[in-house]
Amino acid sequence: MPKIYFVDVTNRDGEQTARISLAKLQKTVINWLLDEIGVYQSEMGFPLSPHEWDYINANIALTKDTSENGPLIKRLQLSGWSRALSDDVHQAQAHTDLKHFNLSISTSEQMLEWKFQGKFTREDIIKMMVDAVIAAKEGGAESIGVNAEDASRTDINFLIEFAQAGMEAGAVRFRYCDTLGYDDPVCIAERIGLIARETGMDMEMHCHNDLGLAVANSVSGALAACEAGVDAYINTTVNGIGERAGNADLLSCILALKYSAKWGQNEYLDKSIDLTKSWQLAKYVSQATGVPLPINQVGVGANAFAHESGIHADGALKDRHNYELYNFEELGRGEREEIPTGRVITTGAQGGTAGLEYVYSTHLDLAFRDKEHSKQILQLVQYANLHTQAPLTEEELWLIYHYPEQVRQILRATP
Repeated sequence: MPKIYFVDVTNRDGEQTARISLAKLQKTVINWLLDEIGVYQSEMGFPLSPHEWDYINANIALTKDTSENGPLIKRLQLSGWSRALSDDVHQAQAHTDLKHFNLSISTSEQMLEWKFQGKFTREDIIKMMVDAVIAAKEGGAESIGVNAEDASRTDINFLIEFAQAGMEAGAVRFRYCDTLGYDDPVCIAERIGLIARETGMDMEMHCHNDLGLAVANSVSGALAACEAGVDAYINTTVNGIGERAGNADLLSCILALKYSAKWGQNEYLDKSIDLTKSWQLAKYVSQATGVPLPINQVGVGANAFAHESGIHADGALKDRHNYELYNFEELGRGEREEIPTGRVITTGAQGGTAGLEYVYSTHLDLAFRDKEHSKQILQLVQYANLHTQAPLTEEELWLIYHYPEQVRQILRATP
């Protein structure tokens, strides 16, 4: 039976959003938590960019059994986004250990005429994409996806030709990019179903939220691919961050596939999904990006399980399922969060060993082997605080303690 998997693009499409920035350590924690949730792949960044190289290679090291703690990232594939240009692919492979690539190029008449200024024909687009796929394969790539940017405004026959050419060159997935959020659930299902039937290639949905339809379009397209007999992959971001009005929200897509009236009846959803880290991940990304969670954010907003009106409160108290579609415990919610009002000890760029040892002992139940060990971790904590320009979270402190060498590489910056 075909399955629906998730390729999260928070660390690429999410981070490239205007007014949003993520430190490399924060991107690493996001990869770790995505792995905990059971996401199939994280599009972790741009392997052509020199400032990404140490972060990328350190994260790949975290997928291997390189310390007494074993791999931090156990199942999640790490991929990179690249323009579908063979030279870009060569550079990316020369500087990183990435084995999974998503190669992107614009395909619509609008883009060919007004973005590329008429310099390329459709034949040129296919040749550049094929050359890039071949370059990636020759460089040791284990999986390659080909991305049609602005696919929703591209002639369907050209998309079929594009996907077939990519598959023949060695690509394993076709990414249908609704770059402007132009599609609707009916249209995208028809188009994805046709491409899947004509090519037999696995389909990947990349939907934007300009019309508020990113989640509905993503799920509708994915189900159409499965009905056509191929696996489907949905691109998501945590909390729906992304260009302009955002991308498809990861949690919303999963919940739609689990609990909606008709979509929730199928068995296409990847069985590896575990939502118990959803609350932790949503809070972490909100804090890291500086984008507050909307009060009505699906599953994780402050009002997602709040009731005030008499009828609703009465019904929820009698049986939660009167007014709650799914359980908050499933999302990792329900524990009380305490805010200290007395003495607070923190650690960071200006901290010392006494404060460091107190924080690790009190908040993480971790001790240091000796003074040299605490000195080593303190130095990393100081630089990590400077790196993120924010108070370090428990996730970050835990990562520093258990994987110091990889963190040291992640923090490296050489302009």
